[in-house]
Amino acid sequence: MSPLFSLFLLHIIVSAAGAQLRPHYYSESCPEAEAEVRHVMKKALIREPRSLASVMRFQFHDCFVNGCDASLLLDDTPTMLGEKLALANINSLRSYEVVDEVKEALEKVCPGIVSCADIIIMASKDAVALTGGPDWEVKLGRLDSLSASQEASDNVMPSPRANASFLIDLFGKFNLSVKDLVALSGSHSIGQARCFSIMFRLYNQSGTGRPDPVFDPKFREKLNKLCPLNVDQNVTGDLDATPVVFDNQYFKDLVAGRGFLNSDQTLFTFPETRAFVQLFSRDQHEFFKAFVEGMIKMGDLQVEQQGEVRRNCRVVNSRHPVTPRTCL
Repeated sequence: MSPLFSLFLLHIIVSAAGAQLRPHYYSESCPEAEAEVRHVMKKALIREPRSLASVMRFQFHDCFVNGCDASLLLDDTPTMLGEKLALANINSLRSYEVVDEVKEALEKVCPGIVSCADIIIMASKDAVALTGGPDWEVKLGRLDSLSASQEASDNVMPSPRANASFLIDLFGKFNLSVKDLVALSGSHSIGQARCFSIMFRLYNQSGTGRPDPVFDPKFREKLNKLCPLNVDQNVTGDLDATPVVFDNQYFKDLVAGRGFLNSDQTLFTFPETRAFVQLFSRDQHEFFKAFVEGMIKMGDLQVEQQGEVRRNCRVVNSRHPVTPRTCL
């Protein structure tokens, strides 16, 4: 990573401690906010269960790039390459229309009040709770960014080929611990991923021309059928054995050599992360507790920059009052 990027990470960490986020931020200005978000997420669950897993991932992909500011949601413009087509997001992130639906509902009851950045935080929490995971109180009060950066996303977001050592270093730069890393990786308890992300594991791990030796043989056979060499690499497979239920099955699968992504399975093979995988595979309560702590810490990531409350999460307001972020 470049020295400039390292300075940016220091800036985002320092700013996180000062941003004035708090629970019940909209209790007076938009008391219906959290209920409206939950209502739309329930409808999305009925319509397409997989969409909740997609929305939940928005928090990670947004907050790690310039803080939690909904820059992820901005469409490209003639003068700005946004983050939707960044390497970690293109053909991977989906269900942006669910956020659009939430925003539309909120604009009807509280126009110009609830930020898209806060919608991501609330919707991510609801995605977990509505699929069987923990529920928690979220801190709110973020502003939406005035721009986005594909380059910034490409410089930060990890590849599905990443190993635990790289991930530990990356998360550490955001003041997230090894325990946070493993717990937050449990977001893969729900959802699917593309064959594209595992072809190297199946057929050429580390340039050997052979599959990853840590695969459970029966699981590898299943994946070979799902993702043969001539497959359309946009075909998807389940990230764990219970892909629509948020539980600790993901960690049980890692212990058994049934992790889908290299970045998942490496958490069990790497000594520094293995103990947490084993703990969470045995104790779902401990996983849920650690996951909530990690999501709250990740949600605190902020940078000092001008912002606004967008009326459409995909575009900046055409005429907007520019509001500086307030720090303690």
